[in-house]
Formats: sequence, C-alpha cells, structure tokens
Amino acid sequence: MKANVCFGIVVAAAVVFAGNVYSFCGFYVAKADAKLFNKASRVVLVRDEDRTVLTMVNDYQGDPKAFAVVIPVPTVLERGQIHVGDQAIVDHLDAYTAPRLVEYFDDDPCKPVAVYEAMKSMARADASSVGPRRSAALGVTVEAEYTVGEYDIAILSATESDGLQTWLTESGYKIPAGAGAILQSYIRQGLRFFVARVNLDQQSRLGFTFLRPLQIAYESPRFMLPIRLGTINASGPQDLLVYALSRKGRIETTNYRTVKLPTGMDLPVYVKGDFADFYRDMFAYQVKKEDMRVVFLEYAWDMNWCDPCAADPLTPRELRDLGVFWLDDPRDRPGARKTTRGGQAQDVFVTRLHVRYDAETFPEDLVFQETGDRTNFQGRYVIRHPWTGDTNCDRGRTYRRDLRDRQEQEARQLANLTGWDIGTIRERMNLEAPRDDGGGSWWDQLWND
Repeated sequence: MKANVCFGIVVAAAVVFAGNVYSFCGFYVAKADAKLFNKASRVVLVRDEDRTVLTMVNDYQGDPKAFAVVIPVPTVLERGQIHVGDQAIVDHLDAYTAPRLVEYFDDDPCKPVAVYEAMKSMARADASSVGPRRSAALGVTVEAEYTVGEYDIAILSATESDGLQTWLTESGYKIPAGAGAILQSYIRQGLRFFVARVNLDQQSRLGFTFLRPLQIAYESPRFMLPIRLGTINASGPQDLLVYALSRKGRIETTNYRTVKLPTGMDLPVYVKGDFADFYRDMFAYQVKKEDMRVVFLEYAWDMNWCDPCAADPLTPRELRDLGVFWLDDPRDRPGARKTTRGGQAQDVFVTRLHVRYDAETFPEDLVFQETGDRTNFQGRYVIRHPWTGDTNCDRGRTYRRDLRDRQEQEARQLANLTGWDIGTIRERMNLEAPRDDGGGSWWDQLWND
C-alpha cells in the first residue's frame, strides 16, 4: 500500500489511516508537470474576499478501505459545501501552468529570412464506533455527518487534543507520535476537523476505481493551508503544488518568502532530451540555495491566454467545476475586459506555487494573501538550435564566433542553475573550455585574443 504524504491537507490521512504511508516566438516542446516529482501533492485554491473553494487531489494507492483523511477546517461544513470533483480538470490546470521548454532555430546569417514562429498551442464503516456518551466524555462533538459521492464524512469539534486522539484511535485510526501538539494548536484556533473515508458500497455503485478529488467551500477571513500534520510521519521532504485562482491577481505567502523561480535562460540544445532531469535537479538546487525555507512561484498569468501554451486555457465550465463562483457575477458583464480573441475575459488569474518542505524548515501552516499584481510570470527555458548551413560570408563568420561565446554562456547558465559539473556539460556539448577557464592572473588574458 502506498499513499502520498506530501500534501499538507490530504497528507493528514497519513496521520489517521492504518498502514504504511508512504511567442509566437518559439515552439513549446516540453513541460515540467507534477508527474516529474514522485512525492508531489496538489491542491487548488479558489479565493475571492472571504470565500474559498478548496480542491484536494488524492494520489493514494492501496486498499480504499484503509484510506482516510483529517483536515482542519475553519467552520462546520453543511452537506452542500462538500463536493467530489474531477481530477482531469486539475490535471489540465497542472499542464497549463507547468514550467516549459521552448525552442528556436537560428536563421541563415548570410541570407536573413522572415522568421516563421508557432505555438502549440474512501468498507463503509459506521461513522464512528464511539458512541455519543463516549464522545462527550472525550470532549469530541460530531457536528455533522454526510455521504458525498464515494466518501463518508464527519465534521468534528474537540476541546482538547488527548480526547480527539483517543476518539480517533477508538474509531479505528492510527495516530503517530507527535500529533497531539499540532492538533491542540488547531483546537485553540477554534478549527473543526473534516474526516473522510471511502464508502465502498457507494464507490462500487458509482463505478469508480480511483479516489476522486474532494472539494469544500467555506467562508473565513483566514486564507491558509494546514500542512503541519503531514510532516509528522513523513519519510523526508515533501513537494506541494498549489494552484490558486483569484479575481484580483497573484497569490503569495505571507509567513514565508515567495520567490520567483529562475527563468528565461538559454540552455544547451541537449537539454531538450533531458528536460525532466534538468528541471528536477534545477528545482532541488534552488531549494538547497534557499535552505528549503521559501515558496517558489512557477507561474502567474491571466487565464485567458498563454505564451507559449503548454496546454489550452481552462474553459469556463472547467473553471466553474473548480469552484470559480464569480464567473456568473453580473459585476463581470458590464464593461468587462475583452480578450485578444474578442471574447469576454474570464477575470481569473492563476498562480502556481511550488514548495518543498519538512517540519523543521516549515514549522507553520501556509498563510496566503491575494495581491493586485497581475504581472505575467512563467518558468520558461529556451534552447536555440544553431544554423548548420553555409556561413561563408562576413555575417556568417561573425555568427560562428559569437556562437562559441553563446554556447559557453549556455553551459555556464546550466551549471549555475543545477549545480551540474561544467566540464561534463561542455563535454555533452562538444564544447572546448575557453582559454581563460580554470584561473590565471587577470592580466594574463588582458591583451590576448
């Protein structure tokens, strides 16, 4: 049995289930989506004013009857506030926002031509084996119970963590050491606990062989994502991808630094075949440089378009299914902005955040804020194919000389991004080291050409 323990909200399942947890200017050619990371959890946050819709993607693998999740929530949720979503839409959003690689082809330096460019575009169990009297004695109240899709859901409140832990244990959940302090901190904040597990009869009736995303909608001035429960029994650092859809602009964390991922660099051509390795190593190297204490911005863009497109923008129906509740708001109609395609703008801004974290470096839950910044940003990397034809002209000879300098710069940028050995990079590029590489006095090269 295997379960992803990376995602701070769904990862709380690891706390409770019994078992092992575990531009028009270039051609888009590759993307760094969530599949590149073995332990990457995903959540979609839709936020406007105090209203939030949260979509939690489960990549749990194992016996469904062993699956359960415990999530701190700000309020008691009514039945209508809980929904089961479509993972395909989250996959689409992941692809749309993924960092991407684009390629260009140099023109004939001796005969310049117009550049042609394109874009590709949870056995149903009793809700609790703990009776009402026992629950009351433990300080636990079952505020509500529902069956939504293939999930049985209970909303709990508690007065102290020992009682909550005992209730969960007596209800068949396994609580790892260290959970009490974190649960108590949520109780002090007045939070409730959303508990969900699979109803096997419902799952069979519905015909699903996998666990669909859970969605909850609520109102709260708190714009946060609880991640601390997921770090208790994690085997190491975890990756979390947050896709935030907002009305005004970019989303950022307030209690940790939000840092833009390095972007826009020209890389050696051979990276086209090694883009997955490049992006994994590059992200890991940047995390190390920041001592694993920052949240990285990978994408920020108006949902109406992209350049280049790693996938088509989401449709209004897909956005609505993710919880973008303001699309039908009359405020969006009169005088609404128009897209470059002539249609009405969706007025949705998407932010993709990527964080690698553990209990030591991220001791607090993630707290967010919506900004008015609508500046476009994307993790985008470029490869430029050299001209391989005739260069027997003045511009051609200049091109060949400049090409060597450009390729050396590409090698150095790749080494600086990833920490890869510069000598190995040059070897892969069939590139000789420059004469001044490796040291020497500054004046030794002053007048040498």
